[in-house]
Amino acid sequence: MRQRDYFFDNAKFFLIFFVVFGHLLREFISDNGTIYAVYKTIYSFHMPAFIFVSGFFAKGIYEKGYITKIAKKLILPYLIFQLVYSVFYFFLYQKNSLTIDPLTPHWSLWFLVSLFFWNIMLLGFSKWKPWIGISISLIIALLIGYVDFVSNYLSLSRTFVFFPMFLIGYHMKKEHIQKLTNIKARSIAFITIAIVFFWFLQFPEINYKWLLGSKPYSELESGSYFSMFTRLGFYVLSLIMVFSFLAFVPKGQYFFTKWGKQTLYVYLLHGFFVRTFRESPLKNYFTDIENFIMLAGISLLLTIFLSSQLITSLAQPIIELRTNQLKLLLRNISLYIDSIRGNRNRKSSQSY
Repeated sequence: MRQRDYFFDNAKFFLIFFVVFGHLLREFISDNGTIYAVYKTIYSFHMPAFIFVSGFFAKGIYEKGYITKIAKKLILPYLIFQLVYSVFYFFLYQKNSLTIDPLTPHWSLWFLVSLFFWNIMLLGFSKWKPWIGISISLIIALLIGYVDFVSNYLSLSRTFVFFPMFLIGYHMKKEHIQKLTNIKARSIAFITIAIVFFWFLQFPEINYKWLLGSKPYSELESGSYFSMFTRLGFYVLSLIMVFSFLAFVPKGQYFFTKWGKQTLYVYLLHGFFVRTFRESPLKNYFTDIENFIMLAGISLLLTIFLSSQLITSLAQPIIELRTNQLKLLLRNISLYIDSIRGNRNRKSSQSY
């Protein structure tokens, strides 16, 4: 039996933490220049790295039943949570009517739709030589920004914009990534991340929406001939930052490694907490750097909580349409109760 690669579990745990932290920080980027720089630094790598890793694990695309498997894993949860979030937003924002639109993803649900499309697109692009496929996907991504109607609908903009990163991950070999995890590479990565952070800090006018990949050029700037080169520059930045992040990911098994297996649960469920936080008076308590350090701690605790066996067991029937974790949890609870009863009975018999 092939041993599980702990490196990628560790990477996914750290990345999902940055997803949660980034979403909580979003409310404060207009109030604090340092926080805005931190926010853009996080967004320069966290989703590109997730997409890169997803592409790396898409190598089984030609296996029998693969497309059916990912459709069940991605599209069914998407449709379920698209409905759930529609109802949630209806009550949270006290809307006058309930609107359900399965073709325009709510907030973070775009990733499920795009990930499904990336796997489908891979069936064609993987047949070309890596440099050809990546080059064509990059050209499409650069040109698609001039098409104004390609935006959030079916997550089309992000699907085309981020596909080159998915394709690079697909063609990447494990030994390539292992070369990043040494002292020299980590030293360069640290300096790189620091430079990027101070660059964002020095130039706060840089529009963070370039990092989201969700808008046509006309909504980011004037949509000139040079817009594609701006996007190309952000591609280079994101790729450098992805490798810089991966350089710091540990290879071994740690206490947090197991939580890296449950990132889908965190991704789907954390929005309920983040959106509620944004509408609550609690956000008014975060006004200085010390408070934002505490917010990072809260993000970590929320990530761990949503990765826990309790939450994954309760949510698995909805997210994966399976109940094996729930059955295991109930069996463990039953065994625990039986053990308590057994101890009580032994103590009772000894008292006689």
